[in-house]
Amino acid sequence: MTIRLARPPDVAAVGRITDDAYRRYIERIGREPAPMAADHGALIAAGEVWLAEVDGDAAGVLVVRPRGAALLLESVAVAPGMQGRGIGRALVEHAEQLARERGLSAVELYTNLHMTENLRMYPRLGYEEVGRGSQDGYERAFFRKTLTGGG
Repeated sequence: MTIRLARPPDVAAVGRITDDAYRRYIERIGREPAPMAADHGALIAAGEVWLAEVDGDAAGVLVVRPRGAALLLESVAVAPGMQGRGIGRALVEHAEQLARERGLSAVELYTNLHMTENLRMYPRLGYEEVGRGSQDGYERAFFRKTLTGGG
């Protein structure tokens, strides 16, 4: 697997992976999860999207942006047929490495409260839940991981 910065020709793949990964949550949330409505072209143009590839095929998407002294992990999406192979974990670790390289002290993220799998997964990856609340019309849990080793 390789992880690289997404380029404009990747817009369709980024959109497809994001939609396919998040579609299953529509019924739970009652509407499309926020990443499905993102302007992937603008995010790619801003240098905020990374693409995981397996044997040359797009398999996962990471969207990150700086926010103060932290890197905001906006979205992680893995193509359904590629899930369970460690791609999501590798993308989260890539976000942490990017934060360290940029001299940032933490990675912050949020997840929808209806994405209960994420509420269990992020603490296993070392993220601490720091709050819950309504944001942009979604009920979210907010997580933070303070980085060591260069951050």
